[in-house]
Amino acid sequence: MERAILELLERRAPTATICPSDAARAVYEGDGDGWRALMEPARRAARRLVAAGQVEITQGGRRVDPAKARGPIRIRRIR
Repeated sequence: MERAILELLERRAPTATICPSDAARAVYEGDGDGWRALMEPARRAARRLVAAGQVEITQGGRRVDPAKARGPIRIRRIR
């Protein structure tokens, strides 16, 4: 999942963000909306990447503490 997040960010503009659902969809191999079951694993992968200093998690365009983030989040490269 971490690889999917980093690859998606690499293909976008340096300031672009992605949603965890983008990563979940990228790794899901089935049809339909089964990717939804991968949303929490995608969020956990994003938190691991934050801990590794590779990405930031944002809400409303502002960096947030991943442990305190509630609701929709976005993932972006470190600026």
